[in-house]
Amino acid sequence: MAKKARNLGARRALAFSAAVISGVATLAGTGATSASAAPAGAHRPDYVALGDSYASAPGVPDQVDANCKRSDRNYPALVAAFERARLTDATCSGATTAEMTAPQGTAAAQFAALSRKTDLVTVSIGGNDVGFTTVLGTCARLTASDPGGAPCRAFFTGGGGDRLTETVEQTAPKIARVIHGIRQRSPHARILVVGYPDLFPENGVGCTGDSVPFAAGDFPYLRDKEKELNAMLAREAYRHGAVYVDTYTPTVGHDLCRPTGQRWIETLSPATPAAPLHPNAEGEQAMAAAVERALVCHRLRHR
Repeated sequence: MAKKARNLGARRALAFSAAVISGVATLAGTGATSASAAPAGAHRPDYVALGDSYASAPGVPDQVDANCKRSDRNYPALVAAFERARLTDATCSGATTAEMTAPQGTAAAQFAALSRKTDLVTVSIGGNDVGFTTVLGTCARLTASDPGGAPCRAFFTGGGGDRLTETVEQTAPKIARVIHGIRQRSPHARILVVGYPDLFPENGVGCTGDSVPFAAGDFPYLRDKEKELNAMLAREAYRHGAVYVDTYTPTVGHDLCRPTGQRWIETLSPATPAAPLHPNAEGEQAMAAAVERALVCHRLRHR
């Protein structure tokens, strides 16, 4: 009986996820970035999207902001279409927590998009504070020294401790300040802290090559560092009254080692339009579906 109940629960969960993903994908196909077809008289929530390149979607067609490398098919645009929301998309490639309150090139500080009328905020931030792009570049350069080993892990853990783990923990107060800053400016908004999708194989088995130049033993290390980053984001979200959106779990099996058509994170030589080591259009759709699931669950809990 218990097994049957578990199987039924699993089928229902899969059906629910499929319905959400289907809805987001359908809206994505329309090219809409907001719900222009909202029913007459219906309340359209004011939605502000904040964050870095995993939210802005560099390289994903169509690019609508050259400074921030922002796509009109990024996950905020898809969520806005599904939610029938008015979207103000302030996401910008390269953003750190500092750009929440400071301009970035021609882009204003991201917090400038917030107001007391804002109903919904998503924020994808922290990866650049940790310096993950620089870390991956370092790991790629070290691969030639020991392609079958773990030279990147050795580099960051040499001398005791783990410098990447320490950097993740040092970023936590910055995330807390971002959540606090959003709440100050938009006290009535639902705040969703959106985590990072699965970049590396969950089983730790790598795919070292020209387009994925990481040593075999560094794949599980880098996977674990991403998990630590996501765990920190989840912890800070819960501590400060925000909702954490897990985009890692639903993207497992679609990492950069998968073949074209199955991977949602592109390699250093993208086969579909996207920035290297970033989500492609399918990856952005998967992130949108995760956000929508979180919103639906939040509404059900607060009926």
